[in-house]
Amino acid sequence: MTHDAKRATRVELLARRRARTEAERATAAARVQAELASLVRRLRPGRVATYAPIGGEPGGSDLPTVLADALSAGADLLLPVLRDDLDLDWAAWAGPQGMVAAGRGIREPTGPRLGVAAVASADLVVVPALAVDRRGIRLGRGGGSYDRVLARVPATVLTVAPLHDGELLVELPAEPHDQPVRAVVTPTDGLLTLAGVVPHTSAGRTGGR
Repeated sequence: MTHDAKRATRVELLARRRARTEAERATAAARVQAELASLVRRLRPGRVATYAPIGGEPGGSDLPTVLADALSAGADLLLPVLRDDLDLDWAAWAGPQGMVAAGRGIREPTGPRLGVAAVASADLVVVPALAVDRRGIRLGRGGGSYDRVLARVPATVLTVAPLHDGELLVELPAEPHDQPVRAVVTPTDGLLTLAGVVPHTSAGRTGGR
């Protein structure tokens, strides 16, 4: 029953995203990007793990560029590489020219693979979601990739899901393997923490790990 409820909710949310106009998507992306860039400048993480949004996903396709520009000198940005088993490997961002088209409509970095555990060294992790509820439970696209990612992230690290307005819900159907996020970013309300206090990243910590 939970699986069926997830599937029905996923279909509804995807339909809502498809119905948004290009102008609505652009406005939402700009606001989400500004909020996440401000968060990066405030926390000064040495390493950020994020993703390249596709289609109507909030944040816009140039989100990695925006976050990279907000990083301190010496910090690095990791992007996912989808494996055959639907788990996620990671590689360093080297600019838009270092991205190639991959399966499922996504774009991936071409650099050396750092392993699935590389995300555990990030000081801030930004993950996609179709919706998140007030407990932090997120609804993804059903592959389980980011549940595996979030299970590797230390509890002290801030995990954030960008959303469109209306995608922060009271409650979502959940299963035992579902991993929560600690915060969301929406175009109207900005950063909203869902569990505990936003952790502070040590200032001056650099990447290259």
